Amino acid sequence: MTVFKKSNIITSVHAKVNKLLIFAVIKLNKESEMNEMEEYMFILNIALILISTKIFGLVFKRFHMPQVVGALLAGLILGPALLGILREDDFISQVSSLGVIVLMFSAGLETDLKEFKKTGKASAIIAVLGVIVPLIGGFLLTWFLIPPTSGDSSQLTFLKNMFIGVILTATSVSITVETLKEMGKLNTQAGNAILGAAIIDDILGIVALTIISSFADPEVDMLIVFIKILGFFVFSIGMGFLCYKLFSLYMDRYKKDYRRFVILAFTFCLLMSWMSEVVFGVADITGAYIAGLILSNTSKREYLEMRFNTLSYMLLSPIFFASIGLKVELPEMSATIIIFAVLLAVIAIITKMIGCGLGAKICGFSAKECLQVGAGMVSRGEVALIVADKGLSMGLMDKDLFAPIVIVVVVTTIIAPVILKFVFADKNKKDDGEPVLESPEQMGDDISANIPTA
Repeated sequence: MTVFKKSNIITSVHAKVNKLLIFAVIKLNKESEMNEMEEYMFILNIALILISTKIFGLVFKRFHMPQVVGALLAGLILGPALLGILREDDFISQVSSLGVIVLMFSAGLETDLKEFKKTGKASAIIAVLGVIVPLIGGFLLTWFLIPPTSGDSSQLTFLKNMFIGVILTATSVSITVETLKEMGKLNTQAGNAILGAAIIDDILGIVALTIISSFADPEVDMLIVFIKILGFFVFSIGMGFLCYKLFSLYMDRYKKDYRRFVILAFTFCLLMSWMSEVVFGVADITGAYIAGLILSNTSKREYLEMRFNTLSYMLLSPIFFASIGLKVELPEMSATIIIFAVLLAVIAIITKMIGCGLGAKICGFSAKECLQVGAGMVSRGEVALIVADKGLSMGLMDKDLFAPIVIVVVVTTIIAPVILKFVFADKNKKDDGEPVLESPEQMGDDISANIPTA
């Protein structure tokens, strides 16, 4: 009897162990399937971004609006601000960074260097006034509306108010570049002035941020920052001269397979971007634009431009513009903060248009061109978010004010292409709103047909 009971107990234990093993195997299989699904989720995310940005772009094109607005809204709608279907992860963030680098490199390739030199003085004046006016506007609005935080000294309160102004000085020229390329207006006097002013604006923004940061953090050395900025331009001039000569010599001698020029140009673009950001502390997009500018006078410029525009339009640009919308998360806000956010967005638009437009007027631009330049500098984009995030980490901005900055980014990013569409409108020429290099004719069959495939 005892043996029989022991046998039953052993059998019962074996059954339970088997059930546990089966359950564990099933759970492991499910976890493995989930891990595999998550591993390949980036493919689905890319597909969703590409199709949604194109659909929204075509909808906006239908209403004679820039397609880039549709791409921005696609990211906003699919992101955490509304539907929450997509979220920005490391992969999307890195691809979007590559996207804006290629976009600015392409803008550099398309720039007429002679026209760009003509607008050099004007760009400097436009940039200076485009920094000063928003800086004052942001400071005054914050000073009037936002009460000092309890426990803050008068100096820290002043720095916090000034920091909001510093955020408004930022300009995200990538939105403007894509819109002007779409309309075929990038290589105009106003377009060149905007590009030049954006580069100087970036430098002035770094200087302003450094000055404010140095008061809050004694470890920040302004002299080192100025030396790095000066070193960047010296390096760019020297590297530009050397690389232009080497590229021109190689391109003029080798006439078989042009594809190797694309690889070399892309490598040069990435190295310049890395050097500017990591070594000199200047934005990577500035290095990318200067790299494009250096190669803009080479004999194979049109071929390079065609290839990079295809890469940008097909994959990188949609992910970049959608990622801006994916960054947006709107927390709960008090009535005072909502009023501040609305007024800050208005101030952000008006001060940039007045400051940059006034600079253009001083330099002899027509009234229409002044509006064009002002509108081209309105977008804040991801640049303002980066500056605001740095302010939060350094204690130069309260958390409650981050949401208004996000609203400013959304409003200026969406409204800038709309304003550009109107101020650059040519009543005598129909604008179909199609981006560059979309049809076979635009792709330049006459060039590619003569290129060996081997």
